[in-house]
Amino acid sequence: MSKNLVLQTDFGISDGAVSAMYGVAISVDPAIRIFDLTHDIPEYNIWEASYRLYQTISYWPKGTVFISVVDPGVGTDRMSVVVKTKEGQYIVTPNNGTLTHIIHSVGIAEARIIDEKINRLPNSGESYTFHGRDVYAFTGARLAADVISFEGVGPSIAAHELIELPRTKARIEDDSIKGNIDILDVRFGNLWTNINRELFIEAGIQYGDTLEVSIQNNTRHIYKNIMRFGRSFADSRLGEPIVFVNSLDKLGVAINQGSFAKAYHIETGANWMISFRKV
Repeated sequence: MSKNLVLQTDFGISDGAVSAMYGVAISVDPAIRIFDLTHDIPEYNIWEASYRLYQTISYWPKGTVFISVVDPGVGTDRMSVVVKTKEGQYIVTPNNGTLTHIIHSVGIAEARIIDEKINRLPNSGESYTFHGRDVYAFTGARLAADVISFEGVGPSIAAHELIELPRTKARIEDDSIKGNIDILDVRFGNLWTNINRELFIEAGIQYGDTLEVSIQNNTRHIYKNIMRFGRSFADSRLGEPIVFVNSLDKLGVAINQGSFAKAYHIETGANWMISFRKV
C-alpha cells in the first residue's frame, strides 16, 4: 500500500474535527502521508462530495486511500463502506451517494462493509456522531498502513447495493446539446457542466463558433445569451462570457475575470439545466 491518505469532509477547519482525524491516522502509523482534498464541501452536500472525488481521484497512484465524510445520516442504519476502484484506489465513506460519480466514471471493482467490531477506534465510547474520526479515519489509516488488507475491512457487498444520486445524461436533442450544471469552479464562479467535449465534436461545433446558451432551473428560465466557444479566456474580452473546455474535458461557461455564478445567481445539480445551440 502507498501510505497516502487523502481526506475530504464538510467539517471546515475552524475547530478540531479534522485535526482529530489526522491524530487518529498518525497514531495508527506515523509514516502515513496525509493530504487534504478539501474540507470546504457545503454542509450535507453529498452531490458535491461525489463530484470532488471524481475531479481528483484518477490523478492519485494505485493504493491511495481516500476518506470522504459528508454524512447527514451519521448514527443511523446507513452502511459505512470501503470500495476499491477499477484504477486501484480505495474510498472510505458512508453509503449515501458519495460514490455516484466514481461508479460512472472510474468504476468500482469491489466493495466491502466496514465491520465496526474490528475497525473502530478503541475506547471511542458510545459516540455515534463522529464516525469520521472513530470509524473512517481509523479504518482508512489501517488500510493505508497495511495493518489490515482490503478483505480485513469487513464483508463484501454487491456493487448494486451502493447508493447512487439521480443523474442527468447529456445529449444532443434536435439542434441543441443539453445537460446540467454539475458543479461550480468555486473560487472563480465558472459553471462546469456534465457535457463532454465529444458531444460538441459530434454536433460539428468548433472553436470560434458562436453559440446560444440557455440556463433553466426546473421550468424557470434563468439566462439566455450569445457567446463564443473559445480555447481559453484570452478568446474573450474582459467581462465577456465564454464557453470553454474545462480541466475534466467537459464544457464550462465563464465570465472573463468575473463570477458567472454570482452574476446570475446560478446553482448546481440535476434541476439546473443548460443547453448550447450553434447560431
